[in-house]
Amino acid sequence: MNKVNIGLIQHSCSDSVGKNFDKVLGMIASAAKKGAKIIATQELFKSRYFCQHESYELFKLAEPVSEKAAVVKALSSLAKKYKVVIVASLFEKQAEGVYYNTTAVLDADGKYLGKYRKMHIPDDPQFYEKFYFAPGDLGYQVFKTKYADIGVLICWDQWYPEAARLTALKGAQIIFYPTAIGWLPADKAEYGVRQHDSWETIQRAHAIANGCFVAATNRVGYEPNPEKGKEGIEFWGQSFVADPYGTVVKRASVNKEEALIVSVDLDVIASKRVQWPFLRDRRIDSYSALYKRFDNEK
Repeated sequence: MNKVNIGLIQHSCSDSVGKNFDKVLGMIASAAKKGAKIIATQELFKSRYFCQHESYELFKLAEPVSEKAAVVKALSSLAKKYKVVIVASLFEKQAEGVYYNTTAVLDADGKYLGKYRKMHIPDDPQFYEKFYFAPGDLGYQVFKTKYADIGVLICWDQWYPEAARLTALKGAQIIFYPTAIGWLPADKAEYGVRQHDSWETIQRAHAIANGCFVAATNRVGYEPNPEKGKEGIEFWGQSFVADPYGTVVKRASVNKEEALIVSVDLDVIASKRVQWPFLRDRRIDSYSALYKRFDNEK
């Protein structure tokens, strides 16, 4: 048995970046004390989901993400103290006018292993991320941590099987998805169940197709839209871990703040990939059309 405990931190956010940060540091420490070894935050955990509207003022929330950055040093110190791996989603400022939706990874000795920048950037009602973020330019990555080889993708990346596949092909045993997704209240009654089911189902499918674990961390609570007269977002929580067979091992609540701790057996990956050899039977010689946006030319 090659078991490791995953901790997923889901919580609500206030207008105070400092209070949000302190809350998460406390929740990480609590999860570590309960046995979690790889702990992941939700997407952009230090603030409310600011992409509900477009405002130049909100670029002030961005900060550098590097080994020397203050936020990374704080997380590094916590990782080292509790001997845990931390996967932390941040609003990165690379330079004036160049910003990314980024996740930093700290190993259990506090070492900064690097970062992943969100590749797929949405532009939907109240998810105006193209205004804030440049598309990721670091490619798909795997971080070799003390406890497992992990990949990180972010929210909208969840819908793309190519992203999960390429991350798995690089050796990811667990793919983490920091997330901020929820219902627009006016749509919830008619579409809410189907929306959530689609979100969970496609990620379970990534776990099946790639023979790896998938861990998605989502925020909870209602966040109002700063623009008068417009509804906000009711985040649906329900962070979860799926095993290589697509089974949801454990799921968090819809509306409660919690650290979901899930024990996973990494040895299952090898047996699953032998029994269901999807990676062996890939016809890589036949996939050239994936380089096209759409392939229906006569």
